[in-house]
Amino acid sequence: MNQWPFVLAAYGVAGLGTLAITLASFVQMRRAERAADALKRR
Repeated sequence: MNQWPFVLAAYGVAGLGTLAITLASFVQMRRAERAADALKRR
């Protein structure tokens, strides 16, 4: 039995998961920075 399709699928899922978490973290960081700037301006 050939294991390469499973290995490639696992790497693909891990890569997409990493990309999704990185993007979500970036969006949350920008939102938090915007909120902190809004508090400074008050």
